[in-house]
Amino acid sequence: MSTNQSTVVNRAVVRKQKQRIQWLPYILIAPAIVLIIVFLFYPVGNVFYFSLQRFNPAKAYENGFIGLDNFRAIFTSDKLFFSTLWVSAKWVFVEVVLQLICGLGIALMLNQAFKFRGLFRSAAILPWAISGVVTSTLWQILFNEQIGPLNDIFLKLGLIEHKIAWLSEVHTAFPAIVTAELWRGIPFFTIALLAGLQTIPGDLYESAVVDGAGRWKSFIHITLPFLKTTIILTTLLRAVWEFNNVDLIFVMTNGTGGPIDLTTTLPMYIVKQAIVAQDFGYGSALTVIGFIILLLFAVFYLKLSGYGKEE
Repeated sequence: MSTNQSTVVNRAVVRKQKQRIQWLPYILIAPAIVLIIVFLFYPVGNVFYFSLQRFNPAKAYENGFIGLDNFRAIFTSDKLFFSTLWVSAKWVFVEVVLQLICGLGIALMLNQAFKFRGLFRSAAILPWAISGVVTSTLWQILFNEQIGPLNDIFLKLGLIEHKIAWLSEVHTAFPAIVTAELWRGIPFFTIALLAGLQTIPGDLYESAVVDGAGRWKSFIHITLPFLKTTIILTTLLRAVWEFNNVDLIFVMTNGTGGPIDLTTTLPMYIVKQAIVAQDFGYGSALTVIGFIILLLFAVFYLKLSGYGKEE
């Protein structure tokens, strides 16, 4: 074989090897892409499809394409829809703010050196490890009017004069489920913020002490700036999760979202329409609206907070 022929063969072999190498990454990620399409994009597309349909298995003779009628009905004749939006906004704001404050406080304490610190760190994570249904059932028992220990303790302390139906009365139902979800959600912020605190160099605090800065100034000018990215990301994730929270509210209110829909968030209303009433078309339209709300919220929140632009 001549030198020119050998060179041509070598170039062909190298070209084939490059082509094989270029295709290899796509082959490796192909299973993940297939799973994402099957379990994410297909269900989402299905929801958008059914939002344009009237689909109720109990009334099959009425099923069919109706265009934007579901959305028109939601914004023009559904008075409960706007109420659920207000309850959802209030629920998300209260939960995220309280969980952030409490989680940050616990993280600051657990970041200090003291005896049995590892034990207390493990205990702080326990509520996060318990399933939502179990947590809901436990708190439902605690708030029970007849057998709940909370009423018994408050009666003995003289804080109340009679037993209270915490989950049924207008003024106590919302604070009760907020308390239960607060107990479950605090560990998420505690874990994330504790991890962020451990990345802050100790030399900065030592320099601040030398310059005469107290704990408060160190917290404002050192701790918070270093935790900014973590706080933005965790609050965004938690806001999305709390907006979609259904299990705790459903179990603690026995699936009613009561009393008089005072604890009915938008996802809870979707459950009522799609699962209970079997009106999948209307429930899908509500889901699409919720999806758009969360998408816009995430975009504006990240834009306003300047996430990813830190120096």
